[in-house]
Order: sequence, then C-alpha cells, then structure tokens
Amino acid sequence: MIGYRVKLLREERKMSISELSSKSGVAKSYISSLERNLQTNPTILVLEKIAGILCIKVDALLCEQADKGMDEEWMEIIHNVIKSGISKEEMREFIHDRS
Repeated sequence: MIGYRVKLLREERKMSISELSSKSGVAKSYISSLERNLQTNPTILVLEKIAGILCIKVDALLCEQADKGMDEEWMEIIHNVIKSGISKEEMREFIHDRS
C-alpha cells in the first residue's frame, strides 16, 4: 500500500507529517489520510512531490519494496542543499563544472 510506504519512508527520514507537507506542498491532512489508507488513489503529481522530498523515485512508492539505494549521509547532504536554497540549475552547473 502506498500510504504505508510513505509513512515508513517518512519515519525512516525522521520527518513529521507537517515537515513533509511543508516541503512537498501537499496538505498535511492529505498526507495523513494517505498514510492511514483513507486516501488510496493519489495523483502522480502528489506522488512526485512526496517522492522528491523523500529522495526516492515514484516507483519506490508504487512497488512493494521501497528503494533503499540512498544512504543516510547522502540524504542529509541533499536535504542540506535544498535547505540552503540552491536551485536545481545551480546544482547542475556545479556538477557539470566538476566533470
């Protein structure tokens, strides 16, 4: 179930529902309903927003086994980059300049 995986992944990342809501732009009540399996048919847009904040692919929310490919250290780095306000384009340029 998608809601169970959202909750599991959110808790693994030590995020509250409020924090996930704030960062993803998805209403706190909707995330809560999703996690309690009251809402069982989220749109792709909602899944993309949630997956982006959880640093996973949408597939990981849809598949039985959640993607655990990114370790905690990388997730922390990514969250710090997001919090610092660096845009995706700035990050792409940084990576391009280093290669």
